[in-house]
Amino acid sequence: MDSSYDVGLGNYDSIIRNVANKDSIKFWESQAHNIHWFEKWHTALEWNPPFARWFVGGKTNAAYNALDVITQKKPDKKAIIWEGENGEERILTYADLLQEVSKLANALKKLGVKKGDRVTIYLPMVPELIISLLACARIGAIHTVIFSGFSAKSIRDRIDDSKSKIVITADGGRRRGTVIKLKDIVDDAIKNLDFVEHVIILEHTHNDVKFTNKDKRWDELVGPMDVCCESEMLDSTHPLYILYTSGTTGKPKGVLHGTGGYLTHVFSTFKWIFDIKDSDVYFCTADIGWVTGHSYVVYGPLMHGATQVIYEGSLDYPTPARIWNLVSKYGITILYTTPTALRMFMKNGDDIPNSNNLSSLRLLGTVGEPINPKVWKWYFETIGKKRCPIVDTWWQTETGGAIISTVPGLETIPLKPGSAAKPVPGIHLSVVDDNGNKVKSDSKGYLVIENQWPGMLLTLWGDDEKYKAVYWSKYKNKYYAGDYAMMDTDGYMWLLGRADDVLKVAGHRLGTIELESTLVSHKSVAEAAVCGVPHEVKGESIIAFVVLKSGLLSDAQLKEDLIQHIRKTIGPIATPDKLYFVEKLPKTRSGKIMRRLLKAITQNEITGDVSTIEDEASIDEIKKAIAELSQTLKS
Repeated sequence: MDSSYDVGLGNYDSIIRNVANKDSIKFWESQAHNIHWFEKWHTALEWNPPFARWFVGGKTNAAYNALDVITQKKPDKKAIIWEGENGEERILTYADLLQEVSKLANALKKLGVKKGDRVTIYLPMVPELIISLLACARIGAIHTVIFSGFSAKSIRDRIDDSKSKIVITADGGRRRGTVIKLKDIVDDAIKNLDFVEHVIILEHTHNDVKFTNKDKRWDELVGPMDVCCESEMLDSTHPLYILYTSGTTGKPKGVLHGTGGYLTHVFSTFKWIFDIKDSDVYFCTADIGWVTGHSYVVYGPLMHGATQVIYEGSLDYPTPARIWNLVSKYGITILYTTPTALRMFMKNGDDIPNSNNLSSLRLLGTVGEPINPKVWKWYFETIGKKRCPIVDTWWQTETGGAIISTVPGLETIPLKPGSAAKPVPGIHLSVVDDNGNKVKSDSKGYLVIENQWPGMLLTLWGDDEKYKAVYWSKYKNKYYAGDYAMMDTDGYMWLLGRADDVLKVAGHRLGTIELESTLVSHKSVAEAAVCGVPHEVKGESIIAFVVLKSGLLSDAQLKEDLIQHIRKTIGPIATPDKLYFVEKLPKTRSGKIMRRLLKAITQNEITGDVSTIEDEASIDEIKKAIAELSQTLKS
């Protein structure tokens, strides 16, 4: 290992590792004492495979832990430094944030929201997004946040599944100099959904919107409310939020997380990984619509009383230097971003970051997908100037918090470019083969978690059977992560991508079935197949193959119609980079589409066994379509 990468913070703490390895349940129970409890639990873990309930009997509240605990000590400390893409700025202290959360919580109660009710939140990255999550948590409502880039169809599916009685949105959000009309999208999404009783609209961009009898203006509703609202004393196992994530079926999965266990995991991992200090200025670039935003923008930082930067807009707009301007302007000390963003920044060259003062940085992090060694080294050398450790975190929506990462807050270990390092304390991992047997070091296998951990999902919303089938059916009493991985001889983990049919595009998970179902829902399409291929910036790009209904001819207009159909149904993030019209798709004799073969053909590297293919002519058919499109582009 190159000694130049032997960089870390803190001191090695063998005691924590030893305790965690010896008895992980007792270890996590010790960590639970770090958060506030109104009443202590009587049972650390109830394990009824595959359902885990942590700190049973305990009473706590996520908003109380995130706000009241800190406000009682440091009411005037900055909680949020917000900057909009247009240069607008706001600062909220912990006392400010507590007041605003209490006012919205009282407003929700006035609208009839009770403990256990669902509230859908569809907002841009503004302080009111954090306020909305915490207001729900304060009164025991279950929040379900939807990324503001999703379309009306995707929003409707999620609202319908959760049966949310309240939707919180804004007139618009800003992205690359344009206003995204969020209220109009919501209006389209909730047509004929009678169970949606009220829509709360934050007037943010001040674009024209149509108001209905369900609509309530944020300022008019929330402004007059009392600034005090007592936190509900909730069971540790009370659901905190539903967060929808793509799967290998067309319907998104509603991942359900609890309260006490989740808070314990997030509190602990945030401290270990980021070695957070009172003087830090922390910046996680993730949207709160994704789990990283829930855990390491909202709950983790606020429980530690951190000061953090929140930014609405694109990190490279209006200039590629925007992110580095933010680091310099606010003296950011911890930067947590995605490999997709880093690839984009790297393409812009070294002169841009080098022209900004990045000396405040002391810790760098990545999340969302494996980072390749080349990008890792650029991050370490160009951004961190070889003095900032990199925390390369692996985890999932389902795990609640980080599972694999270096932990500078506990120990110093050498860093390996491209490796997520080792499991955090209290987590036991293995890499196994199809039969569940551990593979040898440096061998590819399936990543599994062998023990229970407090941040794990409770179940899938309304679907216990699917929860069992997706995560626990492949290996008995072992959580199947769905990722390929390899463990080297030093015990470092190397993540090798998804083992199922889920694409990772710019950090967003998209199910191939969801994409294919959308294409087939178009009146002209008979069949469709989607695969992902490596992309220098986005990680994976979407390649679509379409078989038209009999008698229909392909043309440029139909191709554009199909692309717009996907954008409208799922959202712009699902736009295919390439779309090919073909006569047939490669399938097995049992009728399964051979996506690995499509991917190989696209990359001109057909390898492996194709003996199960039903019709070998389909390979030539797809090659021909790709060649014709390539020739058209050249001409």
